[in-house]
Amino acid sequence: MAFNQRNASNRQRFKKNRDDIDHNHGGRDSGEKRKRQKNEVKFTIADDSSPIMKTFQLFQEELDNRNDRYERIVKLSRDITIESKRLIFLLQRVAGSDDRETLLSEAAFKLKELNASKFFELAQELDGQDPFQFVRAFSPGLQEYIEGVTFYHYLTMEKLIGIDKIQPDLTFTITVAQALESSSLNIQNTQIIDLTTKDQQKALSEENLAPKAPEEKFVSSSTKASAPEELASGNETRKISVPIPPTEYMLGVADFTGELMRMAINSVGAGDLEKPSVVANMMRVIHDAFTTFANPPRELRQKTRVLRQSLQKVETACYTLKVRGSEIPNHMLADVFTLPSAVAVDNFNEESEEVYD
Repeated sequence: MAFNQRNASNRQRFKKNRDDIDHNHGGRDSGEKRKRQKNEVKFTIADDSSPIMKTFQLFQEELDNRNDRYERIVKLSRDITIESKRLIFLLQRVAGSDDRETLLSEAAFKLKELNASKFFELAQELDGQDPFQFVRAFSPGLQEYIEGVTFYHYLTMEKLIGIDKIQPDLTFTITVAQALESSSLNIQNTQIIDLTTKDQQKALSEENLAPKAPEEKFVSSSTKASAPEELASGNETRKISVPIPPTEYMLGVADFTGELMRMAINSVGAGDLEKPSVVANMMRVIHDAFTTFANPPRELRQKTRVLRQSLQKVETACYTLKVRGSEIPNHMLADVFTLPSAVAVDNFNEESEEVYD
Protein backbone atom coordinates (compact mmCIF):
# COMPACT_ATOMS: atom_id res chain seq x y z
CA MET A 1 0.00 0.00 0.00
CA ALA A 2 2.77 2.42 1.01
CA PHE A 3 4.70 1.38 -2.11
CA ASN A 4 1.82 2.28 -4.41
CA GLN A 5 1.40 5.67 -2.72
CA ARG A 6 5.09 6.48 -3.25
CA ASN A 7 4.81 5.55 -6.97
CA ALA A 8 1.76 7.74 -7.35
CA SER A 9 3.48 10.72 -5.74
CA ASN A 10 6.53 10.23 -7.95
CA ARG A 11 4.37 10.24 -11.07
CA GLN A 12 2.64 13.43 -9.98
CA ARG A 13 6.00 15.08 -9.28
CA PHE A 14 7.34 14.02 -12.73
CA LYS A 15 4.26 15.34 -14.47
CA LYS A 16 4.54 18.69 -12.65
CA ASN A 17 8.20 19.05 -13.62
CA ARG A 18 7.40 18.29 -17.27
CA ASP A 19 4.61 20.87 -17.30
CA ASP A 20 6.99 23.45 -15.83
CA ILE A 21 9.55 22.72 -18.55
CA ASP A 22 6.94 23.03 -21.29
CA HIS A 23 5.69 26.27 -19.79
CA ASN A 24 9.11 27.86 -19.38
CA HIS A 25 10.80 26.69 -22.60
CA GLY A 26 7.95 26.28 -25.05
CA GLY A 27 8.05 22.46 -25.02
CA ARG A 28 9.77 19.97 -27.26
CA ASP A 29 7.51 20.69 -30.22
CA SER A 30 8.16 24.40 -30.02
CA GLY A 31 11.89 23.80 -29.92
CA GLU A 32 11.77 21.61 -33.01
CA LYS A 33 9.64 24.20 -34.78
CA ARG A 34 12.15 26.95 -34.04
CA LYS A 35 14.93 24.69 -35.25
CA ARG A 36 13.12 24.02 -38.53
CA GLN A 37 12.48 27.71 -39.04
CA LYS A 38 16.13 28.46 -38.45
CA ASN A 39 17.17 25.84 -41.00
CA GLU A 40 14.64 27.10 -43.54
CA VAL A 41 15.96 30.63 -43.25
CA LYS A 42 19.47 29.35 -43.67
CA PHE A 43 18.68 27.48 -46.92
CA THR A 44 16.51 30.13 -48.53
CA ILE A 45 19.23 32.76 -48.39
CA ALA A 46 21.20 32.71 -51.66
CA ASP A 47 23.68 35.15 -53.07
CA ASP A 48 22.64 35.87 -56.65
CA SER A 49 25.95 37.56 -57.34
CA SER A 50 28.01 34.45 -56.59
CA PRO A 51 29.74 32.84 -59.60
CA ILE A 52 28.06 29.49 -58.89
CA MET A 53 24.57 31.01 -59.00
CA LYS A 54 25.41 32.87 -62.20
CA THR A 55 26.74 29.70 -63.80
CA PHE A 56 23.58 27.75 -62.96
CA GLN A 57 21.44 30.61 -64.22
CA LEU A 58 23.25 30.35 -67.53
CA PHE A 59 22.65 26.61 -67.56
CA GLN A 60 18.95 27.30 -67.00
CA GLU A 61 18.88 29.78 -69.87
CA GLU A 62 20.65 27.30 -72.13
CA LEU A 63 18.13 24.55 -71.36
CA ASP A 64 15.19 26.93 -71.81
CA ASN A 65 16.60 28.05 -75.15
CA ARG A 66 17.04 24.47 -76.30
CA ASN A 67 13.50 23.50 -75.26
CA ASP A 68 12.03 26.53 -77.04
CA ARG A 69 14.00 25.69 -80.18
CA TYR A 70 12.79 22.08 -79.98
CA GLU A 71 9.15 23.23 -79.82
CA ARG A 72 9.62 25.54 -82.80
CA ILE A 73 11.13 22.68 -84.81
CA VAL A 74 8.21 20.41 -83.87
CA LYS A 75 5.75 23.01 -85.18
CA LEU A 76 7.71 23.34 -88.43
CA SER A 77 7.72 19.55 -88.78
CA ARG A 78 3.93 19.48 -88.45
CA ASP A 79 3.56 22.11 -91.17
CA ILE A 80 5.93 20.15 -93.43
CA THR A 81 3.93 16.97 -92.81
CA ILE A 82 0.66 18.68 -93.78
CA GLU A 83 2.08 20.19 -96.97
CA SER A 84 3.77 16.91 -97.94
CA LYS A 85 0.49 15.01 -97.54
CA ARG A 86 -1.23 17.52 -99.79
CA LEU A 87 1.53 17.00 -102.34
CA ILE A 88 1.06 13.22 -102.21
CA PHE A 89 -2.72 13.54 -102.66
CA LEU A 90 -2.07 15.69 -105.70
CA LEU A 91 0.37 13.15 -107.17
CA GLN A 92 -2.13 10.32 -106.72
CA ARG A 93 -4.41 12.13 -109.15
CA VAL A 94 -1.78 11.81 -111.88
CA ALA A 95 -2.58 8.12 -112.49
CA GLY A 96 -5.22 8.01 -115.21
CA SER A 97 -5.46 11.79 -115.52
CA ASP A 98 -5.76 13.47 -118.90
CA ASP A 99 -3.89 16.53 -117.62
CA ARG A 100 -0.78 14.79 -116.31
CA GLU A 101 1.72 17.56 -117.11
CA THR A 102 -0.33 20.24 -115.38
CA LEU A 103 -0.56 18.19 -112.20
CA LEU A 104 3.17 17.48 -112.22
CA SER A 105 3.95 21.17 -112.77
CA GLU A 106 1.74 22.08 -109.83
CA ALA A 107 3.48 19.45 -107.69
CA ALA A 108 6.91 20.84 -108.66
CA PHE A 109 5.78 24.33 -107.66
CA LYS A 110 4.56 23.04 -104.29
CA LEU A 111 7.91 21.37 -103.68
CA LYS A 112 9.86 24.55 -104.41
CA GLU A 113 7.53 26.57 -102.22
CA LEU A 114 7.89 24.09 -99.36
CA ASN A 115 11.68 24.15 -99.64
CA ALA A 116 11.85 27.94 -99.73
CA SER A 117 9.53 28.45 -96.75
CA LYS A 118 9.36 25.73 -94.11
CA PHE A 119 12.64 23.97 -94.81
CA PHE A 120 14.51 27.28 -94.96
CA GLU A 121 13.12 28.17 -91.52
CA LEU A 122 14.09 24.71 -90.27
CA ALA A 123 17.63 25.13 -91.61
CA GLN A 124 17.89 28.46 -89.77
CA GLU A 125 16.79 26.80 -86.52
CA LEU A 126 19.42 24.07 -86.96
CA ASP A 127 22.17 26.51 -87.91
CA GLY A 128 24.98 26.31 -85.35
CA GLN A 129 23.28 23.44 -83.49
CA ASP A 130 23.86 19.71 -83.35
CA PRO A 131 21.08 18.50 -85.70
CA PHE A 132 21.07 15.00 -84.24
CA GLN A 133 19.82 16.44 -80.94
CA PHE A 134 16.68 17.56 -82.78
CA VAL A 135 16.18 14.62 -85.19
CA ARG A 136 13.17 13.32 -83.26
CA ALA A 137 11.57 16.77 -83.57
CA PHE A 138 11.67 17.03 -87.38
CA SER A 139 11.78 13.31 -88.28
CA PRO A 140 8.02 12.93 -89.09
CA GLY A 141 8.01 15.90 -91.43
CA LEU A 142 11.26 14.87 -93.12
CA GLN A 143 10.02 11.32 -93.74
CA GLU A 144 6.75 12.60 -95.22
CA TYR A 145 8.69 15.01 -97.43
CA ILE A 146 11.00 12.25 -98.68
CA GLU A 147 7.94 10.14 -99.45
CA GLY A 148 6.49 12.95 -101.55
CA VAL A 149 9.77 13.74 -103.32
CA THR A 150 10.45 10.11 -104.23
CA PHE A 151 6.88 9.73 -105.48
CA TYR A 152 7.19 12.84 -107.65
CA HIS A 153 10.57 11.74 -109.03
CA TYR A 154 9.20 8.28 -109.83
CA LEU A 155 6.24 9.73 -111.74
CA THR A 156 8.52 11.99 -113.78
CA MET A 157 11.61 9.79 -114.26
CA GLU A 158 10.38 6.29 -113.25
CA LYS A 159 13.43 5.99 -110.99
CA LEU A 160 14.11 6.01 -107.28
CA ILE A 161 15.76 9.28 -106.34
CA GLY A 162 18.87 9.02 -104.17
CA ILE A 163 19.66 10.86 -100.99
CA ASP A 164 22.43 12.77 -102.79
CA LYS A 165 19.79 14.26 -105.13
CA ILE A 166 17.46 15.35 -102.31
CA GLN A 167 20.06 16.98 -100.08
CA PRO A 168 20.92 19.89 -102.46
CA ASP A 169 17.28 21.02 -102.40
CA LEU A 170 17.51 21.35 -98.60
CA THR A 171 20.77 23.34 -98.70
CA PHE A 172 20.48 27.12 -98.77
CA THR A 173 22.93 29.97 -99.26
CA ILE A 174 22.64 32.99 -96.98
CA THR A 175 24.79 35.99 -96.23
CA VAL A 176 26.62 36.36 -92.94
CA ALA A 177 24.48 39.40 -92.15
CA GLN A 178 21.30 37.33 -92.55
CA ALA A 179 22.69 34.63 -90.27
CA LEU A 180 23.59 37.18 -87.60
CA GLU A 181 20.19 38.81 -87.88
CA SER A 182 18.34 35.51 -87.45
CA SER A 183 20.41 34.54 -84.42
CA SER A 184 20.60 37.97 -82.75
CA LEU A 185 17.34 37.50 -80.86
CA ASN A 186 18.50 34.25 -79.31
CA ILE A 187 21.87 35.82 -78.41
CA GLN A 188 20.18 38.73 -76.66
CA ASN A 189 17.69 36.62 -74.73
CA THR A 190 19.98 33.75 -73.77
CA GLN A 191 23.73 34.15 -73.34
CA ILE A 192 24.91 30.58 -73.50
CA ILE A 193 28.39 29.76 -72.25
CA ASP A 194 30.42 27.23 -74.14
CA LEU A 195 33.12 26.54 -71.57
CA THR A 196 35.76 23.89 -71.27
CA THR A 197 36.84 22.56 -67.89
CA LYS A 198 39.51 25.25 -67.57
CA ASP A 199 37.03 27.95 -68.53
CA GLN A 200 34.59 26.73 -65.88
CA GLN A 201 37.29 26.85 -63.25
CA LYS A 202 38.20 30.35 -64.37
CA ALA A 203 34.55 31.42 -64.24
CA LEU A 204 34.34 30.20 -60.65
CA SER A 205 37.57 31.85 -59.62
CA GLU A 206 37.81 35.21 -57.95
CA GLU A 207 39.18 36.81 -61.10
CA ASN A 208 35.75 36.68 -62.69
CA LEU A 209 34.35 38.73 -59.83
CA ALA A 210 36.39 41.76 -60.92
CA PRO A 211 34.35 44.47 -62.71
CA LYS A 212 34.12 43.86 -66.44
CA ALA A 213 32.03 45.04 -69.33
CA PRO A 214 28.72 43.12 -69.49
CA GLU A 215 29.48 41.91 -73.00
CA GLU A 216 32.83 40.42 -72.00
CA LYS A 217 31.95 38.63 -68.76
CA PHE A 218 29.74 35.91 -70.22
CA VAL A 219 30.04 35.48 -73.94
CA SER A 220 28.78 32.63 -76.06
CA SER A 221 30.48 31.07 -79.04
CA SER A 222 27.90 32.72 -81.30
CA THR A 223 28.66 36.13 -79.82
CA LYS A 224 32.38 35.66 -80.37
CA ALA A 225 31.69 34.91 -84.02
CA SER A 226 29.98 38.26 -84.48
CA ALA A 227 33.17 40.32 -84.37
CA PRO A 228 33.32 43.78 -85.97
CA GLU A 229 35.41 42.54 -88.86
CA GLU A 230 32.80 39.89 -89.63
CA LEU A 231 30.02 42.44 -89.51
CA ALA A 232 31.96 44.48 -92.03
CA SER A 233 32.03 41.48 -94.36
CA GLY A 234 28.29 40.88 -94.09
CA ASN A 235 28.00 40.28 -97.83
CA GLU A 236 29.94 37.04 -97.59
CA THR A 237 27.81 33.94 -98.05
CA ARG A 238 27.72 30.58 -96.37
CA LYS A 239 25.52 27.51 -96.52
CA ILE A 240 22.94 26.19 -94.10
CA SER A 241 21.05 22.94 -94.58
CA VAL A 242 18.64 20.41 -93.15
CA PRO A 243 20.66 17.18 -92.97
CA ILE A 244 19.04 13.93 -94.10
CA PRO A 245 20.19 10.97 -92.00
CA PRO A 246 20.32 7.73 -94.04
CA THR A 247 17.83 6.07 -91.69
CA GLU A 248 15.28 8.84 -92.26
CA TYR A 249 15.73 8.49 -96.02
CA MET A 250 15.10 4.75 -95.85
CA LEU A 251 11.99 5.22 -93.71
CA GLY A 252 10.66 7.74 -96.22
CA VAL A 253 11.31 5.34 -99.10
CA ALA A 254 9.48 2.59 -97.19
CA ASP A 255 6.43 4.87 -96.96
CA PHE A 256 6.78 5.63 -100.67
CA THR A 257 6.11 1.97 -101.51
CA GLY A 258 2.64 2.32 -99.99
CA GLU A 259 1.90 5.10 -102.47
CA LEU A 260 3.18 2.85 -105.26
CA MET A 261 0.70 0.18 -104.19
CA ARG A 262 -2.21 2.66 -104.26
CA MET A 263 -1.12 3.96 -107.64
CA ALA A 264 -1.00 0.42 -109.05
CA ILE A 265 -4.55 -0.33 -107.91
CA ASN A 266 -5.84 3.04 -109.15
CA SER A 267 -4.15 2.47 -112.51
CA VAL A 268 -6.13 -0.71 -113.03
CA GLY A 269 -9.36 1.19 -112.43
CA ALA A 270 -8.20 3.82 -114.94
CA GLY A 271 -7.57 1.14 -117.57
CA ASP A 272 -3.76 1.00 -117.38
CA LEU A 273 -3.22 -2.76 -117.01
CA GLU A 274 0.56 -2.63 -117.46
CA LYS A 275 1.31 -0.32 -114.53
CA PRO A 276 0.95 -2.98 -111.75
CA SER A 277 3.73 -5.10 -113.26
CA VAL A 278 6.07 -2.09 -113.52
CA VAL A 279 5.30 -1.07 -109.94
CA ALA A 280 5.78 -4.63 -108.68
CA ASN A 281 9.28 -4.74 -110.18
CA MET A 282 10.24 -1.49 -108.44
CA MET A 283 8.82 -2.68 -105.11
CA ARG A 284 10.71 -5.99 -105.35
CA VAL A 285 13.99 -4.12 -105.79
CA ILE A 286 13.30 -1.98 -102.72
CA HIS A 287 12.11 -4.98 -100.71
CA ASP A 288 15.20 -7.03 -101.55
CA ALA A 289 17.46 -4.11 -100.61
CA PHE A 290 15.73 -3.63 -97.25
CA THR A 291 15.94 -7.30 -96.32
CA THR A 292 19.72 -7.38 -96.70
CA PHE A 293 20.18 -5.59 -93.35
CA ALA A 294 21.02 -8.02 -90.57
CA ASN A 295 19.96 -5.92 -87.57
CA PRO A 296 17.74 -3.01 -88.69
CA PRO A 297 16.16 -0.56 -86.23
CA ARG A 298 12.71 -1.37 -84.88
CA GLU A 299 10.91 1.29 -86.94
CA LEU A 300 12.60 0.17 -90.14
CA ARG A 301 11.72 -3.44 -89.32
CA GLN A 302 8.05 -2.53 -88.94
CA LYS A 303 7.95 -0.57 -92.18
CA THR A 304 9.68 -3.41 -94.01
CA ARG A 305 6.88 -5.70 -92.87
CA VAL A 306 4.30 -3.25 -94.25
CA LEU A 307 6.33 -3.05 -97.47
CA ARG A 308 6.10 -6.81 -97.83
CA GLN A 309 2.32 -6.70 -97.42
CA SER A 310 2.02 -3.95 -100.04
CA LEU A 311 4.16 -5.96 -102.43
CA GLN A 312 1.91 -8.98 -101.94
CA LYS A 313 -1.15 -6.88 -102.82
CA VAL A 314 0.45 -5.65 -106.04
CA GLU A 315 1.58 -9.16 -106.96
CA THR A 316 -1.96 -10.40 -106.33
CA ALA A 317 -3.23 -7.71 -108.68
CA CYS A 318 -0.74 -8.81 -111.35
CA TYR A 319 -1.79 -12.44 -110.86
CA THR A 320 -5.47 -11.53 -111.21
CA LEU A 321 -4.82 -9.56 -114.38
CA LYS A 322 -2.88 -12.41 -115.97
CA VAL A 323 -5.15 -15.28 -114.97
CA ARG A 324 -8.60 -13.71 -114.94
CA GLY A 325 -8.03 -10.62 -117.04
CA SER A 326 -9.73 -12.12 -120.08
CA GLU A 327 -12.78 -13.18 -118.04
CA ILE A 328 -13.53 -9.87 -116.31
CA PRO A 329 -14.30 -6.56 -118.05
CA ASN A 330 -11.69 -3.87 -117.54
CA HIS A 331 -14.03 -1.54 -115.65
CA MET A 332 -14.68 -4.28 -113.06
CA LEU A 333 -11.07 -5.31 -112.42
CA ALA A 334 -10.53 -2.67 -109.73
CA ASP A 335 -13.49 -4.05 -107.75
CA VAL A 336 -12.05 -7.56 -107.83
CA PHE A 337 -9.10 -6.53 -105.66
CA THR A 338 -11.42 -5.46 -102.82
CA LEU A 339 -13.30 -8.78 -102.59
CA PRO A 340 -12.76 -11.01 -99.50
CA SER A 341 -11.23 -13.72 -101.68
CA ALA A 342 -8.58 -11.31 -102.87
CA VAL A 343 -7.86 -10.28 -99.28
CA ALA A 344 -7.41 -13.93 -98.37
CA VAL A 345 -4.91 -14.35 -101.18
CA ASP A 346 -3.12 -11.24 -99.88
CA ASN A 347 -2.47 -12.89 -96.54
CA PHE A 348 -1.45 -16.34 -97.78
CA ASN A 349 2.14 -15.74 -96.71
CA GLU A 350 1.49 -13.48 -93.73
CA GLU A 351 2.88 -15.96 -91.20
CA SER A 352 6.07 -16.69 -93.11
CA GLU A 353 9.29 -15.99 -91.22
CA GLU A 354 12.02 -13.83 -92.74
CA VAL A 355 15.34 -12.56 -91.53
CA TYR A 356 13.98 -9.15 -90.49
CA ASP A 357 11.01 -10.48 -88.44
